[in-house]
Amino acid sequence: MCTMSRACNHPAFWLLRAFPYLLVFQRWFTKLPPVLTFELSRFEFNQSLGQPEKIHSKLEFSQVIYMDRFLHSNKELIQARREEIKKLTDRMALLQQKLERYMRYGSGAGRFPLRDMLLYVLEFASTKPTPAEPHVKGHTSGMPPVHSRGIVIQTTENDEDAVASSYPEPVDGLYQFPWDPVEIPEYPAPRGVTEDEMSLVMTCLQRWRKEVEQDIQGLQDSIALLEETIELMYVDPSLHQVPYHLHAVLVHEGQANAGHYWAYIYNPPRKSWLKYNDISVTEASWEELERDSFGGLKNASAYCLMYIDEVLFRCAAVENNGYIRREVEALSAELQHYIQEHNWRVEQEMAEWEEEQSCKMAQIEESESSVDSQYLSTDSGQEQSSLSEHGVCALSSEHATIAKDQTAQAIANTADVYEKNGVEAALVESKGTEPAKDFSEEASLPTQAEEQQDAGGATAPAAPAPPSSQVSEVEIPSVGKILVRSDADGYNEEVMLSPAMQGVILAIAKARQTFDRDGSEAGLVKAFHEEYSRLYLLSKETPTPQNDPRLQHVLVYLLQNDAPKRVVERTLLEQFADKNLSFDERSISIMKVARAKLKGIGPDDINMEDYRKWHEDYSLFRKVSVYLLTGLELYQNEKYCEALTYLVYAYQSNMTLLSKGPNRGVDEALIALYRRKCLLKLNDAAATLFESRNQVNVAEGISHLNELIIPCMQLIMSNDMSKDDLDAIEVMRSRWCSYLGKDMDEDLQLKLGDLLPRLLDCSAEGVVLKEPPKIRPNSPYDLCSRFAAVMESIHRASTVTVS
Repeated sequence: MCTMSRACNHPAFWLLRAFPYLLVFQRWFTKLPPVLTFELSRFEFNQSLGQPEKIHSKLEFSQVIYMDRFLHSNKELIQARREEIKKLTDRMALLQQKLERYMRYGSGAGRFPLRDMLLYVLEFASTKPTPAEPHVKGHTSGMPPVHSRGIVIQTTENDEDAVASSYPEPVDGLYQFPWDPVEIPEYPAPRGVTEDEMSLVMTCLQRWRKEVEQDIQGLQDSIALLEETIELMYVDPSLHQVPYHLHAVLVHEGQANAGHYWAYIYNPPRKSWLKYNDISVTEASWEELERDSFGGLKNASAYCLMYIDEVLFRCAAVENNGYIRREVEALSAELQHYIQEHNWRVEQEMAEWEEEQSCKMAQIEESESSVDSQYLSTDSGQEQSSLSEHGVCALSSEHATIAKDQTAQAIANTADVYEKNGVEAALVESKGTEPAKDFSEEASLPTQAEEQQDAGGATAPAAPAPPSSQVSEVEIPSVGKILVRSDADGYNEEVMLSPAMQGVILAIAKARQTFDRDGSEAGLVKAFHEEYSRLYLLSKETPTPQNDPRLQHVLVYLLQNDAPKRVVERTLLEQFADKNLSFDERSISIMKVARAKLKGIGPDDINMEDYRKWHEDYSLFRKVSVYLLTGLELYQNEKYCEALTYLVYAYQSNMTLLSKGPNRGVDEALIALYRRKCLLKLNDAAATLFESRNQVNVAEGISHLNELIIPCMQLIMSNDMSKDDLDAIEVMRSRWCSYLGKDMDEDLQLKLGDLLPRLLDCSAEGVVLKEPPKIRPNSPYDLCSRFAAVMESIHRASTVTVS
């Protein structure tokens, strides 16, 4: 796979390497898939060593390839071009052979470029000999001295072929040779050559060298022209109609028997490459991808390339799910079922992972000091991750915000109270009373008490907590106080149970006898029916201004809006399958049965798309509720700028919910009322600042108008306006129009002239409103308490204080 020339680096070259049968067997594509996967052969078996080896040769690939040359519709055109390419390739091979003879000239083992050899001979011929100085003592003439020589006769064993050899004899104690090496010129040069001979030789050498250079240059130019012609053979607009874009590159670093893997994936919306290396995802450049993927430089190289067609590439760039859905619908029923089931399994894994991350984040946040404003956060250590930030992966398990820790004492104690005094006594909250303390103490050792009775009534001391654990007292609303161990399966201490978990605990308590008598599956069915009945009755209650049952549980929201039965049942089943129920054998058994039933629910049993949409709506409903409550709190604390931002976003999102049904969102009139009040307050404040004629104050007032008041007015006018909203807008406009004709500075007149056209414009096109700060929804219990406090406060017209 090494690149031997520019032609080898062309995408057509390695594409044919990947599909060699296309050229040999003349097979053609009639239809191309949306994704092309190329597996690059990066390993081979070394027969001599008896082990596999990795191929580190360089292989370049481009970001876009064109598959037109492999389509049956272009068969005749491509066949003609391929024949032409074959002729050009054969011609180029012949020229390469000729060029090789010039570049490696000679008949021996060592061969050299003929051009260089002629140059060296020319340099030799043009070198003038320099006379050497005599160095033998006693001889001043240029003639070599006469030496005496000894003769030795050598004979063979048969006294035949006698050979005479001579050797120098010493003269004056020194060995003398027939010639003196010192008299040889310093540089090699021709001797005994006439001027005519030298002129002829020089002329021939110069002509030969020039001819050789011309031949080499001609061959090289011809080869380069042939390469360029081959490269441009498919550079034709008619053959660039089916592009495929590089989407992913899988890279391996190391040797055949070991190494490390990572991937580069192109992100069309970001228009950048992302490097997925274990748990690390970072942005990467094309240059970095080249260094890691082409090979040849180090032991890292690509072993798999994935290309996507133009339609899929454009849809990914704009996140068009409609095309993907149509492609899936075009598949066979069996493949569609496989995709739906696989997606459903992935969603379940993502939900579990999101829940684990939420627990970890809550632990980290509880250990850090909060820097949020007191008006924008309440009980942040007890909040769960917002679905508006993390998507709907966790679905109902996040909506319920199930508590992180339960204990066997809590459920045992609740069961005892229920059996002795009924449901009402079990649901009564013991706030700050002495019986609540007895309740927690009584619940702390139910198992030891039973063991003491079995042993004949002997009293045994309570077993101490493990050294690594820490016991804390936690008050659970509607249940009482319990002891929580901080190291219980990694959960947090002092975590308040949500209303959803209270219902699950009570339902399991009511199913205690059924569980002991008929087993875990019967216990789950009994607990399921008990909790469903409780939530159904709660959904039928008449809401009050201080109480919205939908905030307590997602199931109430689903029941009030007549959600499909399958959606309701699956949502409730997920409550009993939550891992936080692992605090005694009974609960663990019920949890395992619930999880098994969840795994048994496939795409044929429930429409997961419909299920997801319902939970997306509930997530948006909770977000609207939090924005509304935050806006009301800020309004009562006279923070009108911040309040208006939250109220406007609450109103816009609430409109989406109400378009699907009257019970999908919150009270629209309430949001509109306080949005209107905020606008009037801000408009008065901005006008007062403008009237001050102070440069700083005027700039602040105009900033309020440009960033908040005018965009909000335009959004209101783009929707169905109430008479109250229309009157409020006219009041604000009149206030600013009243400045016309008044005596003011020229600078103020210019600013007023710039403001009024926008203030009177009814178009909402191009409106950009500053998004409010991100806040996480409270747990259902905290959100219900907060809702009650805020609603009671606005009816009493007093400042909100939420503990």
